[in-house]
Amino acid sequence: MMLDWNDYRKQLAAGVKEIGQLSPDTIKGYMALSAAGQKTDLLGAKVRELIALAVAVTLRCDGCITVHTEAAIKRGANREEIAEALGVAMTVNAGAALVYSARVMDAFTNIRARPRRASRIPSPICAVELGMLDRMLKSW
Repeated sequence: MMLDWNDYRKQLAAGVKEIGQLSPDTIKGYMALSAAGQKTDLLGAKVRELIALAVAVTLRCDGCITVHTEAAIKRGANREEIAEALGVAMTVNAGAALVYSARVMDAFTNIRARPRRASRIPSPICAVELGMLDRMLKSW
């Protein structure tokens, strides 16, 4: 076991309670946002929890994972349904990497195509190096 998720969920609840005591309006706002997403109930509670788990994985949120895993189980999600939702998360993350890889290639093409001009302004790294070199020469 990587983590005692039940214990972690208790610790998380204590931390959220403390935030609620220090900033009750923040927690009220969070609860209102959560409730607003459930009003129409078109997806149903189980599907919302499966989506929440996929998002939790994408965001790498351990707190979200423990809370929404418990909620998904309570709403009838089985291990296979959770695995399928996680497969969607993996696919979306891989797809996002692919899309951003295409953006890098586009940036490369765009930057490479721009005519180059000789620049007298050193790069920030060069400016730092020149400053260090200047101080070293003055100290000799």
